[in-house]
This record gives sequence, C-alpha cells and structure tokens, in this order.
Amino acid sequence: MRHVLSALATTLAVAMSAALASAPALAETTVIHAGAVLADADGDPSGPATITVEDGVIVGIEPGHTAPPGEAQLVDLRTMTVLPGMIDLHVHLTGDPGGDFWKAAVEPDEWDVVVGMKNARLTALAGFTTVREAGSAGQTAYSLRRGTAEGLIPGPRIVAAGPALSIVGGHGDTNGFRPEINEVLDTGFNCTGPVQCAEKVRLASQNGADVIKITATGGVLSQQGRGLEAHFTDAEMKSIADTAHSLGLKVMAHAHGARGIEAAARAGIDTIEHSTYIDRDAARAMRENDVVLVPTLMAFRGVTERLGQGVYTPVVEEKIRAVAEQAQVFMRQAREWGVQIAFGTDAGVFEHGRNAEELAMMVAQGMTNREALASTTTVAAQVLEMEDEIGRLAPGYSADIIAVSGNPLDDITVLENVDWVMVRGRIVE
Repeated sequence: MRHVLSALATTLAVAMSAALASAPALAETTVIHAGAVLADADGDPSGPATITVEDGVIVGIEPGHTAPPGEAQLVDLRTMTVLPGMIDLHVHLTGDPGGDFWKAAVEPDEWDVVVGMKNARLTALAGFTTVREAGSAGQTAYSLRRGTAEGLIPGPRIVAAGPALSIVGGHGDTNGFRPEINEVLDTGFNCTGPVQCAEKVRLASQNGADVIKITATGGVLSQQGRGLEAHFTDAEMKSIADTAHSLGLKVMAHAHGARGIEAAARAGIDTIEHSTYIDRDAARAMRENDVVLVPTLMAFRGVTERLGQGVYTPVVEEKIRAVAEQAQVFMRQAREWGVQIAFGTDAGVFEHGRNAEELAMMVAQGMTNREALASTTTVAAQVLEMEDEIGRLAPGYSADIIAVSGNPLDDITVLENVDWVMVRGRIVE
C-alpha cells in the first residue's frame, strides 16, 4: 500500500508540475498607453495616460505616455478608453441556457467544468473580470475558481457559492422525476428546521463556499407550479444568516415573491437576487437591514426569448409568461423606494458573454449611465467586500482592466463591445 501511495503522489506531483508549467506567466511589468482613463465611476475620463502593472497589481497611473522600461511589455490602447473590469454578482458559469430539467439526470459534474471553462473565457472577454458564481453542482465552481486564479484557464476572478440550500421540493431541489430519481439526484443541501439549515451552511463552508446561496422562494425555472412566495420559515432563514455570518460568509437569496423578500431581509440575508414582486413593505425591510438588490434583468430577457421553442416544460412556460410584465418595471420601483442596487445578470439562463446588455436595461428602468457603471464596479465591489482591491483603477488595486471605444458615461452600450481585457495582470485572448 505504501508503494501505491508513493507512486500516486509522484504521479500527482508530475501532473501538477506540467499543469503549472503550461499556465501563462505574468509579465514582470506591463505598461499600458491609454487614450483616456476612467478610473472610477464617480469621476470622468482623463486625457492620455500611462498605467503600469507589476505582478498583477497596478503600481502607477501617470498623465501622458511615458516610455516603458526595457523589459516591460507595452500595450497600445491610445485610441481607447480604459476603465476597471466589470463585476457580475450573479452568474452560472457551469450552465448554458435551456435543458435545465434534464441536465442533472444525463450529464456528469465533470462536464460542467468543461462547459464552465468555455464560459469563463467568454465572460472575461466580455469585460467581466470578477463574478459571483451563484449556484453549481458539487465542486465544479471551486475547480473553475482555482483554474482561473492560477492562470491555468482564462477567465474572471470567481467568488463561488457551490450548491444552493433549498427546502425539500423547492427551487434548487430536484423536481419533476420519479421519487427514486429525485432521491438519487439530491444535492445534499436541502434542509428542514433551523438546526439542519445551520448544519448545511457549515457543510457548504467546509466544502469551500465563498458565499452561501439559498432559494428563499419558489422559482421560475423549477418544475413546480406552487407559486413564488417564501419557502424557508423565518427561523430557518435566520439560522442560515446567523450561521453564515459567524463563519465570515455572506448570504445571497434567490427571491421573487414580496413576502419572501421581506422575510429574507428581516432574517439578515445580505443580497436579494431577482426580487420580481417587490413591494413597499419588502423594500422597507431591505432598506432598514442594508440589503442589496441584484435584479438580473437579463434573466427575464433570456427566458422570454426561448418561449415556444420547446426548451421549457409547460409548467415553466406558464410561469415565464406570468412574470414577463412585472420584469419590465420592478427595478424602477425598487430604486424609487430607496433600495440599493448592484449588478448581476443570471448568465447561464441566457448566453454567457451578453452580460453587459444588462446595463442598458438598468438605464431603461431609471438609472443614469453613471449609476449603471457604478453598479458593476464600485457598488458590486462593496457587496463582495473587495472595494480595496477591485472596482476602480488605482495603485495597489488588482490589474483588472478593460478598454472600449467611446465613453460609457455618454453611452452605456459601448460596454457591450469590449476590445481588450486584463484579469489580475493577465491579458485575456
């Protein structure tokens, strides 16, 4: 046995060495000549400037175009506006649109990693240099998180939730198959009662979760027609929030119905995802408890685009049609009621790489271009408690940098066509 373990250790060491050798090395120094720099959503673009990056960190931003040192890599973006990489607080990198009902029954988790590698690159090329992965099978998101962090695969920084916590039979649990099939496909993260829910939070933390995801209400894409209101009890949600916070983790809650939103906010949940049927009382609870809304407007566009194509079951299509009208107005209402809003899309429900289309939809529901840009940079960074590392361009910040033609403060849609991307000092191609 000792010889077998020794041989296995040697094999793993060789494999890891080969993988690391293939990872793209960071240039010691990269110098960027920018046509203009929009360093912060609160500011305005500068004139020509030089950004210096060393070992993945911005070390200087100077006016004009200064000559790079002899060994530095020079990037010519003199016709571009350079700004911080965007942040998407709600993605599903391991999934593509459609087929959600059958996927868990026919595809292994390993395939999710393959799909995730493709989507991580598409997401980065679209200008999103950090994402919060909002629910995935097993260890898949954690594998992607490590792969992008070590430079083995191109993609954004990943803050990963892993499997979502759900009630038995709720959105996030497996539904629609024979009981014995549902049992086989159980993720192991369903819970009933405060004690068991606390245990599942601790299990998620043990497995590697950066954030806890729960499905606080019913969902549009799950195989049940029992409505979109609260699923967990107040005591269960408070147990989840308190346990997560004791471990230094935040909680993000999928929630559609107003009373489910209100209950989650009062329980101490940190962000509400979707929030379709928010009302004044739910908004008041969010304000009073400093809960941030992540509206995912693109999710509603993505599912509506697939109506009548045989992608969804009749149960799901009925729910999509029921929420379609409200999806056009709820973010405007939440904003008018004083709810703080941060950027998130639910990419995976629609095609990855289209994330920035969310910005124009946010503007259509009342945001200014500047507010929309802040939602995907400085505000999103604050939600992640990473505002000293990402979300703006400044010395000491991660070199998460993108370049576009035009000024997003004048036309937010220029961010739908990103020309150049750097993630943690690595140029993405």
